[in-house]
Amino acid sequence: MTESGVESELRGDGSIRKGCDPFAQTQRSKLQNRRARINQQINKEMRMRAGAENLFRESVSVPMIPLGLKETKEVELTMPLQELIEKHYSEPGCRYEKELKEFADLRQAMRTPTRNDAGIELLMEYYNQLYFIDSRFFSPNKNMGIFFHWYDSLTGVPSYQRALAFEKGSVLFNIGALYTQIGARQDRTTKEGIEQAIDAFQKAAGALNYLKENFSNAPSLDMSTPSLNMLVRLMIAQVQECVFESVMLAGIKDEFLVQLQSAQEAARVADVYSLVYQTMTQPPVKDYVPFSWTTMVQVKSEYFKAVSHYFAAIAFCDQTMGPDDESEHIKALQQLHVTMPEGPSLVTVLKDNEERRKLGKAHLKKAIIKHEEAMRIHSLCRILRKMDILQEVLVVAHKRSLKKYSEIDREDDFFETVEAPDIHPKTQQKPEIKTPNFSKVKVTDIFHRLGPLSVFSIKNRWSSVREIHLEKSDKGFGFTLRGDSPVLIAGVVPDGSADKAGLREGDYIVSVNEQDCKWSKHSEVVQLLKTTSTESVKIGVITLNTFEHQNNADRKSLLGTMSSTSIFSGSDKENSRKIADSSKGSGLLTT
Repeated sequence: MTESGVESELRGDGSIRKGCDPFAQTQRSKLQNRRARINQQINKEMRMRAGAENLFRESVSVPMIPLGLKETKEVELTMPLQELIEKHYSEPGCRYEKELKEFADLRQAMRTPTRNDAGIELLMEYYNQLYFIDSRFFSPNKNMGIFFHWYDSLTGVPSYQRALAFEKGSVLFNIGALYTQIGARQDRTTKEGIEQAIDAFQKAAGALNYLKENFSNAPSLDMSTPSLNMLVRLMIAQVQECVFESVMLAGIKDEFLVQLQSAQEAARVADVYSLVYQTMTQPPVKDYVPFSWTTMVQVKSEYFKAVSHYFAAIAFCDQTMGPDDESEHIKALQQLHVTMPEGPSLVTVLKDNEERRKLGKAHLKKAIIKHEEAMRIHSLCRILRKMDILQEVLVVAHKRSLKKYSEIDREDDFFETVEAPDIHPKTQQKPEIKTPNFSKVKVTDIFHRLGPLSVFSIKNRWSSVREIHLEKSDKGFGFTLRGDSPVLIAGVVPDGSADKAGLREGDYIVSVNEQDCKWSKHSEVVQLLKTTSTESVKIGVITLNTFEHQNNADRKSLLGTMSSTSIFSGSDKENSRKIADSSKGSGLLTT
């Protein structure tokens, strides 16, 4: 595996990556020399942004982690589906060449979706279409010998299954992965860009969480429950980072309360990234998650801890409290720290400029330590060292804290022992997990001509089409109709024309004088029968096996039930409504 392969995976193109060896580069001298080289290179190649305000006014965005899409092999579906249409539906498979090509083209297109909303819509269209394909062709008791091959997005290892649920789960994973790529490519220097990134990462979390809750026994590591747990947490952490960036974009005002809020927002980001790091380093995830990911998450956790302490320090060192602010400021300060700092009371700290300076300096010490730890961890991974923007953010933030520390440092502070407590994490906007809304993407059943799914599905068995020639007598044709799409023979008059011709109660009319009637309503079939130009009519009928094996009493009971309810018409609108729940309870079958 090459180093370029490692780098490409972090960029979200699905390439296989490996990590750097964290134990080969830990000596202090090497780290110091490396820091020096990094600083020289950055100063030479990039314009350094100086100062806290400049850094956040220009909104330098730390890179996000997108997921690579799962790749798949081509699948030969035409011949197996043609054979099934002939055997199960008793229709010539060649009549459906157009539909078979349309489905094959749709599957081919979804393999390379564009990195935008159109790509999401394409994946959802294919996912929704699989609901119909599953109902039409894939029996839980019999397989067609079709294997779906997909490659693990994290390891590149191929997996295959005959269950269509594996295909559906893989497409759902790609919906989530594509959302991560859309979120990562947003311009987060603008309010609109940040909002779009938040929306995309929340939808990514929703798709991955939906996959975790509704599919099981996944054959690939990236779709296992531990992996999906980790990925959902990663997306939530990236949402939280965007929320912090939105606070920064609004501008840091010279107000004590705003600075404390910023400190707590940063602490919240550090907290969620710390949770992601813990998840990534637990087995079995730690065995296959890219080292560049793990390192990036750990760097962010330390970096945002440092930022949190920096804003707390600014609040104490630069702000003053007016006579009317005491109550509000004390309340905010009580909620700032995980534990109360040692020393004077909060009132004394707020009123005494020297005590405020000492506590602020203690926070700056912690900020500098955390910044240096983030830079040390960052230096361990060759991939991250190649990210100029990430290096710039770490270096500038570190220099900003050092500069502030030098401004407030005094010679007589040498023996100070004040220890700054950790900042209590708090956010003004909690991330959401947005479950995919598949019903927004309307689809038409490609194999619509086979008939309504209520009858013409893989779960139902019926007789071959029988042609019935009816002669109209003075009493008519001798049968009654009920229902829509397809119309049902509700009753047959004994010894009538229909009875003698072989028509039976429970038959479905699929054609009248060779005109297809599978989707026709009751009134339309009646009109066709009434307007026949001769005294005879030819109708095509089928009989469900359910009726063949029931006695007359059971058949009448079933017919009564059907007459009292509306038979599912199979309309596209109704089908689309059912799509969103079609995957629930589906297991990824292990074969």
